[in-house]
Amino acid sequence: MAGVKFEQAMARLEVIVGELEKGDLPLDESLKIFEEGIRLSRNCLRVLEEAERKVEVLVQDKNGK
Repeated sequence: MAGVKFEQAMARLEVIVGELEKGDLPLDESLKIFEEGIRLSRNCLRVLEEAERKVEVLVQDKNGK
């Protein structure tokens, strides 16, 4: 997952969700892409949390805090 951009990860997550919602994959393939989706979602969450911290710092700096 390292090096995967946020937008790429989100696009892949959308594909994974679509494939899982269809329900026509074999169980082993479903588990494989589900695990991939979990890894991608955790990575995206970390990226979003880091962006949120940066925004908070910028806003505090602008307000003189």
